[in-house]
Amino acid sequence: MNDKDKTGATPPNGRRRLLVSLVLGLFILAGIGYAVYWTTVLRYVESTDDAYVGGNLVQITSQVAGTVLAIGADDTDYVTAGKTLVELDQADSRVALEQAEAALAKSVRQVRNLIATTASIEANVALRQTELERARADLERRAPLAASGALPAEELQHARDAVALGRAALDAAEQQLAAHKTLIDHTSVASHPEVQSAAARLREAYLAYARTALPAPVSGIVAKRSVQVGQRVSPGAPLMAVIPPDQVWVDANFKEGQLLNLRPGQAVRLNADIYGSAVEFHGRVAGFGAGTGSAFALLPPQNATGNWIKVVQRVPVRIVLDPAELARHPLRLGLSMQVDVDTHQRAGELGPAALRSAPVYQTKAYDSLGELAAGRVAAIISANGGNPRAAQRPVKKTDRAAAPGSGAR
Repeated sequence: MNDKDKTGATPPNGRRRLLVSLVLGLFILAGIGYAVYWTTVLRYVESTDDAYVGGNLVQITSQVAGTVLAIGADDTDYVTAGKTLVELDQADSRVALEQAEAALAKSVRQVRNLIATTASIEANVALRQTELERARADLERRAPLAASGALPAEELQHARDAVALGRAALDAAEQQLAAHKTLIDHTSVASHPEVQSAAARLREAYLAYARTALPAPVSGIVAKRSVQVGQRVSPGAPLMAVIPPDQVWVDANFKEGQLLNLRPGQAVRLNADIYGSAVEFHGRVAGFGAGTGSAFALLPPQNATGNWIKVVQRVPVRIVLDPAELARHPLRLGLSMQVDVDTHQRAGELGPAALRSAPVYQTKAYDSLGELAAGRVAAIISANGGNPRAAQRPVKKTDRAAAPGSGAR
């Protein structure tokens, strides 16, 4: 019997079989497509939504004690590196600095006096030498006369006593010169230990004075401000924090069963809940945590106590982001992320990253207070008649610290 009736129309059963065939064909094509997609792409992707934005929380702390006079930024403010965030009272440190400057000037003048006294003592030694030579000449002239009886023996004895007295006076002057030279030998005014000690005290006072202004070490957003005007702060107490928006990353917590195929350097696609699927971030795997999250918890689990329950553990994986994308779409600490890692590239081992040969982060907001203090020392030595070159010792990297502009006089 034909599938079409006399009017040429397809009967209902024929249409149903055609529809079922089309649907079945679509499912078969979808299955084949998914199988191909899973074989070529999906089985190489490890995903997690247990991922959050992390970043540097740069604490602003004081290096000296003092009373807060001014606060230069508040929460949510954006500050640039070097901007003064907190100003402390400088009265006490200014007095200490002035005392140290006066002590250095006094030391320079005292050393100059020691050097000038050396010439006087040397002249005294020359005088004693001349007196001894004259006494010896007198003795040599009197000795023949005394031998012939023309000169009383008493006069000869007086000549001998004069020689002995001159020799003793010369010895005393030479000892005084030697003792005096031990204070100034192999040194100049600027390199004298007394001057160096006073210069070190001046550097210390200058550091304390300059550190009464606290600069921002990096550019970023101010957060967690706890300092108040009039508050007495102690060294090391946290006053506020600065969060640089360009120094953020993602900590993705993968299950332990997902780590086998992860390697440093693998490409990562990310989506932030704040932007949704419309914005896609790209990054790479930077490294793996040294342990699971529970191992570093405040109260780590005690699995050997007898009431152990197996829980799938997660290991934090650090992911660095593309700086250009991060600049276009800023992220905040703690935001949720969806992470997909492409594991096609599986070369290497699941191990620690290579040793770094350069600093990970650094700041140029701090000038060298050592260099500034050395310049101040040199100026004082020069003003008091000394040669300042020897006092300008080279400043090591360990001498570098914050040098706020408002703190330097």
